[in-house]
Amino acid sequence: MGKADVAILGCGPVGALLGNLLGQVGLRVDIFEREREIHALPRAVHFDGEVMRIFQSVGLAERVAQVTRSSSQGMHFINADGQTLMVRRGIDGPGPHGWAGNWYFHQPDLEAILRDGLARFPDVTVHLGREIADVDELDARYVVGCDGARSLVRRAIGSRQRDLGLHQPWLVVDLLCDPASPRVRALPDYTIQLCDPGRPMTVVNVGGPRRRWEIMLMPGDDSARLTEPEVFWPMMSRWLEPEDAVLERAAVYTFHSVVQEGWRTGRLLLAGDACHQTPPFLGQGMCAGMRDASNLAWKLAAVLRGSAPDALLDTYESERLPHVRTFIDLAVKLGAVLQETDPAAAAQRDRRFAAGATLFDFPQPQIGPGERDDAPPPVGTIFPQPRLADGRLMDEAIGQRFAIVGETALLASRQAEAVLLPGVGADWLARHGLRAALLRPDRYIAAVA
Repeated sequence: MGKADVAILGCGPVGALLGNLLGQVGLRVDIFEREREIHALPRAVHFDGEVMRIFQSVGLAERVAQVTRSSSQGMHFINADGQTLMVRRGIDGPGPHGWAGNWYFHQPDLEAILRDGLARFPDVTVHLGREIADVDELDARYVVGCDGARSLVRRAIGSRQRDLGLHQPWLVVDLLCDPASPRVRALPDYTIQLCDPGRPMTVVNVGGPRRRWEIMLMPGDDSARLTEPEVFWPMMSRWLEPEDAVLERAAVYTFHSVVQEGWRTGRLLLAGDACHQTPPFLGQGMCAGMRDASNLAWKLAAVLRGSAPDALLDTYESERLPHVRTFIDLAVKLGAVLQETDPAAAAQRDRRFAAGATLFDFPQPQIGPGERDDAPPPVGTIFPQPRLADGRLMDEAIGQRFAIVGETALLASRQAEAVLLPGVGADWLARHGLRAALLRPDRYIAAVA
C-alpha cells in the first residue's frame, strides 16, 4: 500500500470533511473507521453559513443544501411565562458567507454525502470496520485523530484537559412528527430555549417531520426511566401529545464544556471532539470541528508539498484554540441563562430582561496568533464571500489557494502564488478603512493594507 501522506482516524463528519479537503489537492489519504455503517440515529442537527461555505470549497454545498433546511429564523430564549428574554438573530437570504446563516440537518444524510464525496478521489481510501489499536500501526507522514471524545490519538499525544465548568445531563428526544397534526403545525419554525426553572428544555425544528426536544435532568429524576415514553411525554404536553409523533430515539447525554491543550506532537494531530467539546446551546459543536478541518487541511497540504516548513502545523492549535474557546464560553453563558433552576434567581433573571429581549449574533472571533500578521481584527477574522461580476461566488475563483482582494498590488509581494482579485470586496474594505486584504486558503485574513 505504501506510505500515505495523511492517515485519518474516524470517518464521522470531521474526518470525512478533512478527507475531502485533502483529497481535493491530490494528497494520499487513508481513513480508518471502526464502524462499517454510518450511525443511523440523529446526533448533531445544526451548522452555520461558514460551514456551508466549507462544504462549497469541496464542491458539495449544492448536494448538502438538498438534504438540509435553511432557516432565516434564530433561537428564542423564552421564560416560563412566555416572555422572550434573548434572541440569537437569523439572517434573511444569503449572509456574509454567501449562504443562509442557519442550516438544520439529519446527520446520517450529511455523512452519506461527505463519504460519497471521498469516492471522487483515487488517492483517498476509506477502510470501514477497521479498529486501530495503536497509532504505530499507521504508515503515514501525519496522523489526524478525528476519533471523538475518547480519542486514541489524544491518548498517544498525552494532551491536558481543561475543564470549562459545564457537565449537565439532558434527555434528548428525537421525534418524527405528523405534518397533518394541528399541534405540529402550531410549532414555531425557530429554536425555542425554554428557560423554565421547573424544567429547562430546548425544542428544535430539524426539518421535514423531524423535531428534537432536549430536556434537562432535575434532582429526583431516575435517568434509567427517563427514556420511557410514559415518563417523558407528559413533560412535552404543552406542545404535543403521543399521537402527534413517532419516537425515533430517546437517550440521556451529558453536555460537556472542555478543551484539550496539546493538539499536536510530531506527526500526530487532533480535530473535532477529540480536542474540544461544546454544550449545544449555540448549535456550534460540529461547526467547531469543521473549522478545525478547514484550518488544518491547507497547512498539511503546504507542508506535504514542501512549500511550507513543518512548523506551520504548530500554528493550528495556537489559532484554533482561542477561537473555539470563544464559542464554548458563550455557549456556557447561554446555558447558565437556560439552566437556572432556582425560582428566585430565575425571577431576578427575568426582571433583568424585562426592558426587552437582548439580541445577539454568532460571534466572529479572531483566530489566535499564528500564520497571520500580529494585528487587531479584521486581521485573523474570516473574509466575507461576495458574488463576482461574472455571477460566481468569490471562493469559486480562488480554490485552495491564497488570494488578494482590493488594490492587489499593495500585497502582491507577500504571496507570489496568490490569485489576484482587483476590486473584489470593495464595500467591505471601505467600511474597514482598508485598501487590500490577503486571504489564506481557509479565507481567514492574513494581512491587510
